[in-house]
Amino acid sequence: MQYVWFIWSLIILALWAVIYLFKKDSRKEMLKMSLITLPFGLTEPLFVPEYWMPPSLFDLAEKTRFDIESLIFSFAIGGIGVVLYNLIFKQTFQEITHTERNHRRHRLHIYILFVPAIVFLILALFTSLNHIYCGTIAMFLGGLATLYCRPDLKRKIWVGGILFTVLYFIYFGSILPFYPQYVELYWNLDSLTHILVLGIPFEELLFAFTFGMYWSGLYEHIYWRKLIHLNKARN
Repeated sequence: MQYVWFIWSLIILALWAVIYLFKKDSRKEMLKMSLITLPFGLTEPLFVPEYWMPPSLFDLAEKTRFDIESLIFSFAIGGIGVVLYNLIFKQTFQEITHTERNHRRHRLHIYILFVPAIVFLILALFTSLNHIYCGTIAMFLGGLATLYCRPDLKRKIWVGGILFTVLYFIYFGSILPFYPQYVELYWNLDSLTHILVLGIPFEELLFAFTFGMYWSGLYEHIYWRKLIHLNKARN
């Protein structure tokens, strides 16, 4: 099982590459958000071994609590998360006008972008919660905060969370027929809810939903973009 996590991360990267190849109108957005997400792979020491302890390349996770796989994984899900909804519903991005930017709800734009980081730090420093719960709560509240600034993204945020959960369920489930004991061996289930959904830890699905929810609207929020149907964009 030494290379399962590495192969698994390459699978999600391959999916990223396929979407990047065919979603030509969103390549720039995918790459930007993947590069923004990439450094989050360096947060792995927050989760090893308290959340899980997977075998990794060169035994890095065991020796240093960092691993190469987390960087690959973070890069891939960052790009996929921002365009998955667009891919399914044939949407693309369009710049928001200066008039729309001047709406009073955008006065808190910068502060709202930092909501997840602030919430995570507060929970991590002042509670005994496992960091996976700190992260999912932070992203969920970040998604709600985005809704205040960008109510036009309501559908994308909620549906984006569901879509990414479905994708992640299939992705995670793909490993279990080949390595049915992988979760029991490498997840710290005693520190979690111990709830498994068809063998998948409930926390993984919680992460998938909150990540998909928050990340699906993040590009539009940061770069002042809105969604438009591809047919309208071409006219």
